[in-house]
Amino acid sequence: MSNPNKSKKDKEILADYESQVKDVRAQLVEQQRCLEQQTEMRVQLLQDLQDFFRKKAEIETEYSRNLEKLAERFMAKTRSTKDHQQYKKDQNLLSPVNCWYLLLNQVRRESKDHATLSDLYLNNVISRLTHISEDSARLLKRSKEIVFQLQEDLMKLLNELYTVMKSYHMYHVETINAESKLREAERQEGRAKGAAGAAEPVFGLRMEERHQRRNAARKMEKMREKRKAKYSENKVKTLKARNEYLLTLEATNASVFKYYIHDLPDIIDCCDLGYHSSLSRALRTYLSAELGLEASRRAGLEVLEGAVEGLDPARDRQRLLGLYPTAFCPPPRFGFQAHMGDTVSQIASQPQVQAELTLRLTQLQTRLASLKLENEEVKKTWGATLSTLQDMTVLDDYDVSQSFTHSPSSESVKSSVSDGYLNKPSLAKRRANQQETELFYFTVRPALGDRSLTTGAQAKRDPGAVCLLLFQKFREYLEGSNLVSKLQAKHDVLKKAIAEGEPFKVLSHFFHIKDTTL
Repeated sequence: MSNPNKSKKDKEILADYESQVKDVRAQLVEQQRCLEQQTEMRVQLLQDLQDFFRKKAEIETEYSRNLEKLAERFMAKTRSTKDHQQYKKDQNLLSPVNCWYLLLNQVRRESKDHATLSDLYLNNVISRLTHISEDSARLLKRSKEIVFQLQEDLMKLLNELYTVMKSYHMYHVETINAESKLREAERQEGRAKGAAGAAEPVFGLRMEERHQRRNAARKMEKMREKRKAKYSENKVKTLKARNEYLLTLEATNASVFKYYIHDLPDIIDCCDLGYHSSLSRALRTYLSAELGLEASRRAGLEVLEGAVEGLDPARDRQRLLGLYPTAFCPPPRFGFQAHMGDTVSQIASQPQVQAELTLRLTQLQTRLASLKLENEEVKKTWGATLSTLQDMTVLDDYDVSQSFTHSPSSESVKSSVSDGYLNKPSLAKRRANQQETELFYFTVRPALGDRSLTTGAQAKRDPGAVCLLLFQKFREYLEGSNLVSKLQAKHDVLKKAIAEGEPFKVLSHFFHIKDTTL
């Protein structure tokens, strides 16, 4: 029968671990909710901005029409006057009359300017905001797929840690039981030998009785040897199980730390990809239009310009992390759960497992060297491609001051803004490359090291290929660095354990030589 106190201790350990895992799972769910809430806030903000600019465009259109009517009303009255005839002949007028004509011309010019402004709002700024809103929803969906995959991998690690911990506890219980049986056999053997020794001087005992006592003593000795062998076997099993538990524990802690410290910020950056720069360009379009229309309003618009200049993805990311500390702060490290008085809290490099640990360390070193080299190459390619893509996405195409340049020709307002951001062939290609990039970035990539999808030559020929290469390399780098992190954690703890176990190995060899000599 099992000891109730031991069972209670086992349940307490498992309950503590399950509680900690439950907290982590709740935190992972909260992270997805926060990302969704953040995107919903952005989409709502973009919708409000679209409604604002749409209404403002209606106001500007109406204002432009009223100005045109006002100018035409008074120009019609002056066309038949002498002053108008004189104005058409040599423009030599009295200064008040000249001011009056200049004022009417200014009103007509303002009418054209406000019509241009309305057209820019409807066909440029609102289109940009619509694209940003679509991109935000699409990027959230793709980012959630990556988050879900990383969280699934993290939960698998926690489940694996739970399994190896239970195995370690089970073997340790068996070792304790085997040790108890061994001690009991040793006590029985001692009592049997004592009884046999006390009976030897009694010459009145028959030979048969003395023979039976000797047989009983030999049976006790055999039972003790058998239980000793069983105890040694269970002790080795416990040692291996504890080592595996400690290795898995270290790898799990390293993976959890990397997910919270490195992966989450990268995922947030992916979710924010292009949002700040695109919003900045849309708002800069508005600023350029307003500043070109009315220089006297510059003082008020500089406040908004300062806010636009302050668009910073890194600062927004830190703010998001600060707004939800309970969701994004790393959980406490998983500590070693000592079982039933077991005082060994680190990997033991004893002679029984020395060769196995050394072989495993060598394999880890070989694997790490290969992975680090491959991941470093991926990282270099990713960094170079990211720099190229940033240069492609951050375009200074928000300056529309040329739209307000007036010429003697009678070009329509719409033709003055046809060239630029809304040029259909250029826009269609840009949008197609962007969506193709995002689709490839967030889809399941091939095995690590498979670079057949995108080559350097293709990237040089096609800007869309640059985007594909970036996202392919980003996914490769993310998964490769995760694997390196886990293997490095195991390598470091194994290396330390083997280094600390070397004195025991030398000492054991010394005693072996001494016994052979004797």
